[in-house]
Amino acid sequence: MEDRYRNNTIMDEELQLISRLKEEINKVIIGQEYMVDRILIALLTGGHILLEGVPGLAKSLTASTIARVLGIDFKRIQFTPDLLPADILGTEIYNQHTGEFVSKKGPIFSNIILADEINRAPAKVQSALLEAMEERQVTIGDTTYKLDTPFLVIATQNPLEQQGTYPLPEAQQDRFILKLKVDYPSRLEEEAIIDRFAFQGQDNSISLNKILSAEDILELRERVGSIYVDDNIKNYVLDIVFKSREKSDYIACGASPRASLSLIRAVRGRAFLKGRDYVVPDDVKAVVYDVLRHRIILTYEAEAEEISQEDIITELLEEVNLP
Repeated sequence: MEDRYRNNTIMDEELQLISRLKEEINKVIIGQEYMVDRILIALLTGGHILLEGVPGLAKSLTASTIARVLGIDFKRIQFTPDLLPADILGTEIYNQHTGEFVSKKGPIFSNIILADEINRAPAKVQSALLEAMEERQVTIGDTTYKLDTPFLVIATQNPLEQQGTYPLPEAQQDRFILKLKVDYPSRLEEEAIIDRFAFQGQDNSISLNKILSAEDILELRERVGSIYVDDNIKNYVLDIVFKSREKSDYIACGASPRASLSLIRAVRGRAFLKGRDYVVPDDVKAVVYDVLRHRIILTYEAEAEEISQEDIITELLEEVNLP
């Protein structure tokens, strides 16, 4: 009983930290609570997140604002068609004085990376992030360097039908624990944006307090990783993922095993933000769209009939029994 009381007290203190974090973020970001919560889930579970939406929806601003309220290193990489992998990872430079090559590390060596408009660059550059995102390391020449922890990639992209964009490779997309479709703010939220910022200059003029350190984030990740997931919830997740792999006229390729892992991690993150030390089925239903929408590849028939990944996921949820 004493251990449970102590754990609840610690969790209350941690949730207060998250609440203070959100208060600081809300000084700059109006609305977009859904996007903020999902970025926090990625941060607390050690995953990466992909934000998709038309320009002007505060995707980059939200990412940079969250970085400002965290006491960790932050780098922004603007993806362009002429970007090279070495511009991200680093390269070897010849030192004339010593006659040796030395490694010059790129901006990837930071705690939070904002990969802004990632689909503006071709696949060769996008794939430069693969090793860093999955293995938390980077190879320059013959030397492999471990990245600092925590390490989080927040990537933004415009919809693929926008001019001058390239689709992300499937292997690249699978590295993101979540993919969000960011929507327009409501009329009231947009009115509040006008009132706050139209006559006040730049958003970065607002002073923000740093709430979480790197050590705090790692401790919170341990807490999230200890949240209880019942076997019935695990089977529910597996049922959904395996259902996506069944032969279908609309699904060319179902979700990978990484989807199952991502779902379990994401539901733990949501349960924590909701103040629980256990997962419920509603946690699965709340995050399953963000976990699976970039992992289910549609057939030409689905595209011809304008069936989306969201439609497929909705059908999967209807066909799989709740625990």
